[in-house]
Amino acid sequence: MNLPVRNTSLWRVDGHAPDVEELTAAAELLRAGGTVAFPTETVYGLGADARRTEAVERIFEAKGRPSDNPLIVHIAERGQLEALTLPLAAEGAGTLAGRLMDRFWPGPLTIVLPVRPGAVSPRVTAGLDTVAVRMPAHPVALALIAASGCPLAAPSANRSGRPSPTLAVHVEGDLSGRIDGIVDGGAAGVGLESTVVEVVDGGTVRILRPGGVTAEALQGAGAAVLYDAVAAPEAASDAAAGQTPRSPGMKYAHYAPQGQMQLVKGEPEAVAAWIGAAVRAARDNGERTGVLAFAEHAARYDADCVLVVGSLARLDTAAHGLYASLREFDAQGVQRIWAETCPEQGIGHALMNRLAKAAGHAVVRV
Repeated sequence: MNLPVRNTSLWRVDGHAPDVEELTAAAELLRAGGTVAFPTETVYGLGADARRTEAVERIFEAKGRPSDNPLIVHIAERGQLEALTLPLAAEGAGTLAGRLMDRFWPGPLTIVLPVRPGAVSPRVTAGLDTVAVRMPAHPVALALIAASGCPLAAPSANRSGRPSPTLAVHVEGDLSGRIDGIVDGGAAGVGLESTVVEVVDGGTVRILRPGGVTAEALQGAGAAVLYDAVAAPEAASDAAAGQTPRSPGMKYAHYAPQGQMQLVKGEPEAVAAWIGAAVRAARDNGERTGVLAFAEHAARYDADCVLVVGSLARLDTAAHGLYASLREFDAQGVQRIWAETCPEQGIGHALMNRLAKAAGHAVVRV
């Protein structure tokens, strides 16, 4: 699709204490039906007024996003929920949802709720009777949403299938000329998208997409945790085949670098030996090679581009650096990539979920 070239404005603001006046032009664009990228505590999002179909369609066009993939609606305060959603039907479910909002909002938790008819564009819900809502924990995001007066539909601000953006420069590289503006508020925080849950009953939630709020944190808030098939640890790559995704990030390939990527799972010594042999074979074929390693093991590798994604002792650092690392492989022209894996506990569950999607679920066990 040939899109008209847009004049993409750029506003640089203080990511910790933004001046609302500096966001006035961006807010006016959103009210007028435009598309503006902005930082959240997870990744940069591409926002448009969730109530206006023509505005939401500009998100899909800019990203090249499949039309049956629903969008998350971002709000700035709890009072906006009443206009967007209906009460949960299951006994006690509303109480549990409220408790999760009290604990994790603002923050990287998205809750799927019954949508109020006509409250948002049908393009936001992809024809479902639910809407995914969250309140981001980023001063710029909250200030922009409030200034615009709009609930903002906002998927990650990247071309569909590409690694999500954690810096404004990533957004520029993917979407400049395709959107109306970018608010540069510095680096995003968590580095992985929000956790998406649905409330099953008064005591249970189901994780539809793992993310910045871990299963352990949800349990600590008094919720029993179930997993959707595609969100469970070690989920099969075809678990969602033929299904309409019930939340963002469930169905389609995401986060992929341009080079062919493979995960290698096993004891560290065996993993290093296997990757070393694969690197040598690829070099013999004239391919440029890359390894995504944890700090504890990086010195074992001799590829053209060895990137440290973070530490096994602090998987939150790996989560923060994942997408930037995948984009760096692209910048270095790497054609074959091998990545170490990590335990699927805590934030490691979300990290492995994104790594598996980036690799197209290509995993070697050694």
